[in-house]
Amino acid sequence: MSADYDVVIIGGGMVGTTLACALGGSDLKVAVIEARPAEMEWTEDSIGMRCSAITAASQQIFTNLGAWRAMAAMRVSPFREMQVWDGEGNGAVHFDSADIAQDKLGHIVENRVIQAALTKRIDDFDNVVLLCPEMLEDQENSCERIKLTLKERGEITARLVVGADGANSRVRQHAAIETNGWPYNQSGVVTTIRTELPHQETAWQRFMPTGPLAFLPLNNGCCSIVWSTTPAHADELLAMDDEAFMKALSLASEHRLGNVIETGPRGAFPLKRQHAETYIGNHLALIGDAAHAIHPLAGQGVNLGLLDAAALAEVLLDAHAKGKDIGATHVLRRYERWRKGDNLIMMTAMDGFKKLFGSEALPLKWLRNEGLAITDKLPPLKNQIMLHAMGYKGDLPALAR
Repeated sequence: MSADYDVVIIGGGMVGTTLACALGGSDLKVAVIEARPAEMEWTEDSIGMRCSAITAASQQIFTNLGAWRAMAAMRVSPFREMQVWDGEGNGAVHFDSADIAQDKLGHIVENRVIQAALTKRIDDFDNVVLLCPEMLEDQENSCERIKLTLKERGEITARLVVGADGANSRVRQHAAIETNGWPYNQSGVVTTIRTELPHQETAWQRFMPTGPLAFLPLNNGCCSIVWSTTPAHADELLAMDDEAFMKALSLASEHRLGNVIETGPRGAFPLKRQHAETYIGNHLALIGDAAHAIHPLAGQGVNLGLLDAAALAEVLLDAHAKGKDIGATHVLRRYERWRKGDNLIMMTAMDGFKKLFGSEALPLKWLRNEGLAITDKLPPLKNQIMLHAMGYKGDLPALAR
């Protein structure tokens, strides 16, 4: 096995493997370092606890990488409409893909389905190797290459190291890149449930002062839920027996889909805003949660990371074709300029929504309910919101078009 690579990606999650596949088939030597093997098999009737709302732009990335067909063969669940309402008033807005001449707004896909398809796709590329299980222990910068010390395989070198290793990125920490942000004092409770009434291929979201509750439709009739709430309440929800949890969930959803009649295993994760002060360093770049963590209320987190991966791949392949040093700061700066502004705009928008819908102040309650009602009555505005949410707006990488 070679010890010298052009690109070493630390983190073989959804975003890291997307970047690896985007560099697949080139003459760049790529290694992916991942601590835990991906889940590749499961029983047909089981559903992964964590799901993602995949935009049309992200679907296009997966299609262009040759991975979407494998995902669809496992399970992808289209949603065609979205119902959003304020739990503290009568404001509501209804989004329908038919209004913008589309057959769907996006897909709900289990994270393990995305992961399995991308991991399998890596095997098709001679220039990409997945080193797993493996962990980064140390990284040392020099002028031309970065020297990495791995737990099992010892030292390797890279012209470029990419941190795709999540919000607690060791790559970012080793490079002494600071972050700014704050905890939201919320946890996201996730599970899979079944309801009395059909979900109608519609995503349902109720905003409450403690946080939003989302029912995301799956194609077997179940829903994946994300319930953002206070850490104390999340602990209570995790400690409940199934009957008590289903009753609490039915009440919180205002029985929009009737009673919750079945529930799977529950989990929770803390929510925070975090943004790296820079996405790049000497022969180093950050993508996905290593660069930015965002509130999940609009389901945009993983989609931003996938756009990072597609944009970075485009920058690297273009620079390599022109004979440039792919680890040079002036090359990587193009990636940072491309993605940092868009990510910051989305993060700030999510913060604004969280504060607006989390406030119990009467003027803000009135404002948000009126805002929802007015938006619902303005089709051109609703259509623009849908197009943005689907990823059809902005400076998209070629893979996303």
